[in-house]
Amino acid sequence: MRRAAVAVAAVLCAACGADPSAARPATSTSVAPALPTVPGIEAEVVRLRTDVAVGGQVHVRVTDSGNEPFTVTSVAVESPGFAPAPVTAVTAEFAPGRVIDLPTPYGEPRCSAGPAPAAARLTVARAGGAAEEILVPLTGDALELVHSEECAVARVRAVVDVVLTGLTGGAEEVTGTVVLTRHGDDDRPVSVVDVRPSVVFDVAVDGLPVELGPADDEVSADVTFTSVTCEPHVLAETKQPFVFPLSVVLGDEEPVPVRLPVDEGQQGLLWDLVDRVCAPPA
Repeated sequence: MRRAAVAVAAVLCAACGADPSAARPATSTSVAPALPTVPGIEAEVVRLRTDVAVGGQVHVRVTDSGNEPFTVTSVAVESPGFAPAPVTAVTAEFAPGRVIDLPTPYGEPRCSAGPAPAAARLTVARAGGAAEEILVPLTGDALELVHSEECAVARVRAVVDVVLTGLTGGAEEVTGTVVLTRHGDDDRPVSVVDVRPSVVFDVAVDGLPVELGPADDEVSADVTFTSVTCEPHVLAETKQPFVFPLSVVLGDEEPVPVRLPVDEGQQGLLWDLVDRVCAPPA
C-alpha cells in the first residue's frame, strides 16, 4: 500500500472536438484578447478536471488553423491578473487542423488587476526556420473564473490562517484539530460552515459552523478522518486524496472553498490509516 502522496504527472492530450491586500478583485467582462492575432495559430484557455485536482494550472488549447505544420516546444500564460510563472517545456507537433491541450501553470493572482488581455507565450519551430517565441491571444473565460476563485481565497487568507495540527492515528480513524488564527486589522467574522471529503477519506469537523468572532484571535475545532475505500484502482489512480475544501465565509461574502492544508507528514499518517483499515484479516 502506498504511504506517500500520489504524484500527478502532467501529460499532453489531443483534444477531440495574490494580491491579498486588494479588497476585491478587479472585474472583467471577458478575456477576449486585445492583442494582434497570429496567422495560422489559435489558442484558448480551458480548465479540465485534472486542473481542478492538481491546482495552479489550466490547459492552453492550441489549434493549427493554417496550412503549415509547426512544433510547440514551450508554453506559458501571460495575464495582468497573475504573476509570471516559469515556462513549461513541451513537445507538441501540429499539422493543419490539429488541436492539442497543453497543461500550463499560472502564477499567484494579482487581485488589483483583471485577467485580460491574456496571451499564450509559445516557442514555435517551423519547417526550415529557427524557433521563435510568439504571443498568441487567449480566448475563453476559464482564466477569468480561476482569477475570481483565487482572489476570493486570497481575501480569506489575508484575514485568517487555517492550520491542521495534532494529527493522531487510531485503529479506524485519524483525529486532529483545525485552527483558525486571525491576523491583520480586519475584524470581520470568519466562519467554517462545511467541509467536503476526498475520494479516499471522509472528514468531519465538530461543531459546524465554527466561527471566529470579531473579537477573537483564534478558534479551533476537532477534526476526524476515516478511510472510505480500499479499492486498489481508486487508491492507485486518485489525483486528489488529500483535497478537503473548507467552505469559509468572510463577513457577509459568499462561501469560499479553501483547501485544508495537509503536509507531507500528515499525509503519511492518513496513508497509514488506509493500510490498517485495508489490511487483510490475519
